[in-house]
Amino acid sequence: MTRDSETPKMQSDLGVSRLERELGVPAAQWTLDHIIDVVEKDNIRLISLMHMGGDGWLKALDFVPRSVGHLRDIFIGGERADGSSLFRNVPTGASDVVLRPKIETAFIDPFAPEPTLAVLCRHVGADGQPLPQSPDTIVQRAYERARVETGVDLWALGEIEYFIGRLWTHSDRYGKDDHGYHSTTPVAFSQPLRRRAMTLLGEIGIPIKYGHAEVGYVRAMAPGEVVWEQHEVELALTPLPRAAECVALTQWVLHNLALEMGMDCSFDPIIGEGHAGNGLHFHFSPMVDGVHTASGQTVAHMQEPAKWLIGGLATIGGALMALGNRDPRSFVRITQAKEAPSSVFWGARDRRALIRLPVTVTAPDGRVLSPPTIEFRLPDGSAHSHLLLAGVAQALSYGSSLQNIDELLANTAAKNVTGLHSHGSRVPTSMPEVGQALRTHRAVLEAGGVFLPAAIDEMITHLESDAL
Repeated sequence: MTRDSETPKMQSDLGVSRLERELGVPAAQWTLDHIIDVVEKDNIRLISLMHMGGDGWLKALDFVPRSVGHLRDIFIGGERADGSSLFRNVPTGASDVVLRPKIETAFIDPFAPEPTLAVLCRHVGADGQPLPQSPDTIVQRAYERARVETGVDLWALGEIEYFIGRLWTHSDRYGKDDHGYHSTTPVAFSQPLRRRAMTLLGEIGIPIKYGHAEVGYVRAMAPGEVVWEQHEVELALTPLPRAAECVALTQWVLHNLALEMGMDCSFDPIIGEGHAGNGLHFHFSPMVDGVHTASGQTVAHMQEPAKWLIGGLATIGGALMALGNRDPRSFVRITQAKEAPSSVFWGARDRRALIRLPVTVTAPDGRVLSPPTIEFRLPDGSAHSHLLLAGVAQALSYGSSLQNIDELLANTAAKNVTGLHSHGSRVPTSMPEVGQALRTHRAVLEAGGVFLPAAIDEMITHLESDAL
């Protein structure tokens, strides 16, 4: 073994990934020598460079290492790819980009028939700098900008809701429409899939909070029709860029498992009108000097970072729908009032709110068992997690600059908002309205060079054309 004897060792196998157990070293401490050890020890035959595309889906470029030297070159230098086929606004005349592996994200692919080591990559341009069009670059820049300008290290977690569908048979035991919350077998037929997904996610290094059956259930009327069952996997808090990766990998795992088990997996905002849809709620915890700052339940008890984030989201939440509600069915989910926010207000424990302050779980002795969070309930399963979380970081930075933050929060507090469905307080209900909101607040997203003006131009044109 070539590991440095001084590298910190794992204190426990509980909650660590397969590679961390094998190496006995936390992922953050991995070196290229650790990767070579795993490839040789586990007889790895393939290396898969995975990366996030502009469309919100994970991509892959695969290699068969010819030698240890070749393997080193792959991890040190990466490999070129056609950026114009991956991202918009990359000219075809100068489209080469480089995929550069992030060693700490490596994992054994649980679905590959041949032993395969996968690793997530960043995108680098021909100038050797992070590619401005890359979702990985955008979320990283927004995160770092917020840290520098506000002193806040923003952590996040996603609540991934999804539907699993399969053909109805007479032998199945099912529940009834929109009554699946926390159901278990034999009623919850895809509970084994969810539990398997949670186990695999832990094995590849994705921290999980919990999973359960959700309320959404769409029954079939006769054998041969598809019954849809909704579940949720809630992740654990991680720094913002990693939170985006965790959402993408969770969706990847769920899709692959459904395929293996002969079922359908859908993250669509709505399966059928009148039924609960798939939200993709995000919880945020602003950290200052390594401490999760309490959100508080009232303006008087809030710390500044919580005020900044809530104020920023209340101001540009409609514009963020361009990144978090990208499907026409998003508006069906919002307007049918199935616990999806339709108006701009925040509130403690209020599931109708755009921004919700959930109850903080404490032990009987008063100890806080998990950090308080600020929940953004507008995004749905059509969201591009990297771009959306970058937009949230920009909202935080913007909120820190607002001079009237207390007045804004007072005016948007649930108890002070009247006429919740008036034009002035409701969220956009069509793609053109989202485009107009984006046009109004584009400067917030473009600040610090995070989102390119050309990319915002294209989004606005697409949204306002109502061509979707």
